[in-house]
Amino acid sequence: MSLLDPRHIRTRLTLYFVSILAVIQLIYSGAACFLMLRDLRSQLVRHAIQDVETVEGLLHFTADGRLWLKDDYHNHPESKLVLERLLEVRSPSGRVLLRNDMLGRRSLGEAMLPNEGVGGYSAREYTLADGMRVQLVSRYHVVDGRPTIIRVAHSQEPLWAQFRSDLVSLVLPLPLVLFLAGLGGYRLASNALQPIQSMARKAEEIRSDRLHERLPVNPADGELAELARVFNSVLGQLERSFEQLRRFTSDASHELRTPLTGIRSVGEVALQRQSTSPESYRDAIGSMLEEANKLTKLVDNLLAIARADAGEIHLNPSTFGVKALVDECTGLLEVLLEENAQTLTVDVPADCRIRADWLLLRQALVNVLHNAIKFTPPGGAIRIEAIERPHEVVISVQDSGPGIPVESLPKIFDRFYRVEKGRSPGAGGTGLGLAITRWTVEMHRGTITAESRPETGAVIRITLPATVEPASPRSEGATEPAERHARV
Repeated sequence: MSLLDPRHIRTRLTLYFVSILAVIQLIYSGAACFLMLRDLRSQLVRHAIQDVETVEGLLHFTADGRLWLKDDYHNHPESKLVLERLLEVRSPSGRVLLRNDMLGRRSLGEAMLPNEGVGGYSAREYTLADGMRVQLVSRYHVVDGRPTIIRVAHSQEPLWAQFRSDLVSLVLPLPLVLFLAGLGGYRLASNALQPIQSMARKAEEIRSDRLHERLPVNPADGELAELARVFNSVLGQLERSFEQLRRFTSDASHELRTPLTGIRSVGEVALQRQSTSPESYRDAIGSMLEEANKLTKLVDNLLAIARADAGEIHLNPSTFGVKALVDECTGLLEVLLEENAQTLTVDVPADCRIRADWLLLRQALVNVLHNAIKFTPPGGAIRIEAIERPHEVVISVQDSGPGIPVESLPKIFDRFYRVEKGRSPGAGGTGLGLAITRWTVEMHRGTITAESRPETGAVIRITLPATVEPASPRSEGATEPAERHARV
């Protein structure tokens, strides 16, 4: 693009600056011309008034009744030529008593104005028969006891000549001033936009593999420095997102490979056996189905995470009792509790209610409870407790397992994170359950935290806003399960 292309910001700024300056110059020139013209006209009126006063002392009537103007006070005859006044004296009735040689046979106005020149000076503009524009001043004056109307006029041509000369002096430099202002404005805009150009060139160098780089921030650039800081913040978010995406892809690939490898290994081993029986086939098929179930669960969790990241999951809130939710979750895991001979204690007030999405919150609580069962040794104890506080409800799940290392507490809600890296696939999970739980809790504008107690195990606390709606008059056992089954 050309340097003067209007698409350039500096060009638009320069044109804007020059336009504003041109408007200001025109307004200034117009105001100056108006004031100058008014001042020139005022000067012309003052000169005419002075001439009227001079003429008043020079007029007299002769013995034969004619009005005469004394001009013998001049030292030189040619001095009379200096007087550029146009003089006319009339009687109050309008009869011409005197016209000077410069006025000749021309008239300074045939009609007499009402009270013309009485009590002061009557000033006005007038155009003679030959087209000359004059500034006319009239004055009522008594000469030798006889009333007269003295009219003195000056040509406006010198006034307009002076005005045109001054106007040219004002307007002629305007193009040069605007040109110089445009150059200065363009230079100023270029210097002001230089930091943006530097940021643009630096931003062009940043690729997906160089997201750790940042734009230079110069505090002296003011608002542009703030722009650079905001851009760097966006780059930081992109870097974290790309890192999470890479880690997610790597972990997902690894997790998917594990059950697939197990299915393939079981199948290959079953086929390589020399002697087979229905029991061995059933064992092989059972093992393959177990791995397929793990794979299905992993894919479901991955789809849930993907839908959550894409914003495709929306809350469908309802008001329900926390105890009903806990009872349903424990019922789903009752078989695991019996297999491990674990004791479950539930301490949830019957009147504790919240407003949330039943299905999502049930899945979140099942994930937490399943983790507690998995890491609690056989014969251990698990406790679920709910405490109702002003405007919030806290649901705690405590196990009696070995606890969580302190360095792992901030990470257990991250995707694919496992506290025990070396455990076998049969003993561990995918590392997505608590990540889905955290997303669910945050969608409900709640918080989830973890505490580790070496002697008594780990505690997961879910804090959710409490409902402000009145409880439904229908019985809990008759309404909420029906709603849940309908939604499922």
